[in-house]
Amino acid sequence: MQKDISLGNKHRAKKLAIKRQKKVIQLFNNLMTSGFNLTEILTFLERSQLLEDSYTQRMRQVLLNGQGLPEMMSQLGFSDSVVTQLSLADVHGNTHQSLQKIESYLAHLTLVRKKVIEVTTYPFCLLTFLVLIMLGLKNYLLPQLDGKGNAASLIINHFPMIFLAGTALLLISILLLTLIARHLSPILLYSRLAKLPFLGHLVRLYLTAYYAREWGNLMGQGVELVAIVRLMQEQKSKLFQAIGRDMEEGLLAGRTFHEKVLDYPFFLRELSLMIEYGEVKSKLGSELEIYAEETWEKFFTRMTQATQLIQPLVFLLVAVMIVLIYAAMLLPMYQSMEVLS
Repeated sequence: MQKDISLGNKHRAKKLAIKRQKKVIQLFNNLMTSGFNLTEILTFLERSQLLEDSYTQRMRQVLLNGQGLPEMMSQLGFSDSVVTQLSLADVHGNTHQSLQKIESYLAHLTLVRKKVIEVTTYPFCLLTFLVLIMLGLKNYLLPQLDGKGNAASLIINHFPMIFLAGTALLLISILLLTLIARHLSPILLYSRLAKLPFLGHLVRLYLTAYYAREWGNLMGQGVELVAIVRLMQEQKSKLFQAIGRDMEEGLLAGRTFHEKVLDYPFFLRELSLMIEYGEVKSKLGSELEIYAEETWEKFFTRMTQATQLIQPLVFLLVAVMIVLIYAAMLLPMYQSMEVLS
């Protein structure tokens, strides 16, 4: 059994960017496939200078402490979910496959982040430019026009303050929610997240795919369910630990695996059905792996669709602001023409 993979050393190197994490995983996968062991891979990294000395020194210390690949990735700043996958790979023995799946996950994540940056950068710059225009209209043009009574002028007068106050409120809300989330149990936190509109479905897709894949890998290698739930309690991920403890209590109380999975609202209901079907067919490991791959595809498809919605929404807001600017400038002129006529 693997012991807790967290390290005693709290002073960690700066976290690698997602793009560099993908390259590191790809390099480890290629070298391991070629027969390199961890010591040889680390020597290669030190000589090639593909990673800064601060990273390779910490990785070397991991080896000197008698630890392995999961601890190395933890020192490089990989997420708990990735570190947990590598720790479980030490148990089911299919490290090559786990590295391939992690590489694929990071590649998809990089594409999604790149897409988000692409679709938000130009609208954000345009939105900022329009806010500056509104400030100029408010301070220089509108005071010279007799348009204080129309709605467009009122909105332009107050919009910069509303925009800044809204942004500050959003940041404060995120900070407060983050602090509150730290004091909730992982199961309760993700249960609440799974009930949120839109975001909840993404949470359910991600967690279902992630756990189905890891359970499928372990069961496919013949690891018993009792051993799996105990192993879960020894991993770094807090949610993994909490589910492991809760499942162990449920199994000791006489509940079946698929019944217990159905208790968690952050899993898709289909996961419980797949587990029940796989148990009947005695092919639970392979069934879960296939289902996990399909669910991962759905997750990244939904993420891509979400990024495509960002730009139209921002452009709609920009269009409304442009209409308001024209209204604020032209309505007073039309009112003055009516008075003269």
